[in-house]
Amino acid sequence: MIGRAFGLSCEGCHMFSIVLATATRFLLPLLLLLSVYLLVRGHNEPGGGFVGGLVAASAFSLYMIAFDVEKTRRLLRAEPRALVGAGLLVALGSAGVSPVLGKPFMTGVWLERTLPVVGKVGTPFLFDVGVYLVVVGVCLMILLTVAEE
Repeated sequence: MIGRAFGLSCEGCHMFSIVLATATRFLLPLLLLLSVYLLVRGHNEPGGGFVGGLVAASAFSLYMIAFDVEKTRRLLRAEPRALVGAGLLVALGSAGVSPVLGKPFMTGVWLERTLPVVGKVGTPFLFDVGVYLVVVGVCLMILLTVAEE
């Protein structure tokens, strides 16, 4: 009611909450940062692409609840199906590196040098990135489709 008096509603598409919208603006970057942290540390400790992808998808779903589907799609800047396709390509590409080097399929291959923040980077990390993209894409495809109905 108060939101409409100040012009804060979105043409009757859903109820607008200024508290939720403000909290979401602060929480979205933090949740996305947490999801990247979980992705990066996942190849050495608990975490990884699946958990990081779920956290990222939940961040976007929170944004979708606070605002609407169209604003969420604009914020995402990529079609969820494209994320799924890119994730599958990255995961399959990481699995195909070892046969090229004469090793069994899906054998872990690491770079000789370690990166300062990430540590050792190799095909398991690339596989986790692929899983991350697939999980984000599938979750958002389902959530955005259901929300549009």
